[in-house]
Amino acid sequence: MRKQRRMLSESERQIRALKLSRLIASSRIFQKSRSIAFYLPNDGEIDLQSLIKLAWKQKKRCYLPVLGLKHSRSLWFLPYTPGTPLYRNSFGINEPVHKRSTRLFRVKSLDLVFMPLVAFDEQGNRLGMGGGFYDRTLAYLHNRKQWRKPHLIGTAFSFQKVKLLDTRIWDVPLEGIATDKEFRIFSHTPV
Repeated sequence: MRKQRRMLSESERQIRALKLSRLIASSRIFQKSRSIAFYLPNDGEIDLQSLIKLAWKQKKRCYLPVLGLKHSRSLWFLPYTPGTPLYRNSFGINEPVHKRSTRLFRVKSLDLVFMPLVAFDEQGNRLGMGGGFYDRTLAYLHNRKQWRKPHLIGTAFSFQKVKLLDTRIWDVPLEGIATDKEFRIFSHTPV
């Protein structure tokens, strides 16, 4: 899947990203959300930049994930605005520059989180890049009786769909998936 998404031409990548952005922008979940975590694409991931620009225009608070403390292997979130300076972290992914005095936001404070993925299935399972950062960050959701927030939406190209993924006990399922062809909420998670 990673190779296939990297092989897309730049124009094909942009066309598909715009289709995905339009589907998400018209959804109730996006329209109601005020604090949204996005990501910047890496390794051929679908680009959400047009959706980020729309969110800025609509005065939504946008955030990007940043690596947590050195050995925590979980994510924190920092505000992302048009002027936010970025740097490449140890994985080569752009994230906002931060200092020790920077206020880091917990995922619990967000309304909506868009998550990149390598593959997904019909049950809402997601295969990431293998680091487990999102699963560790969202592990608290396993103890919830009701799913309130944040809403977890995976984003991908439509060809990244597979029949079934093997899951582990620590995997946190998606609430929905958005691709260049559809935006679908799974029935096992309340919106």
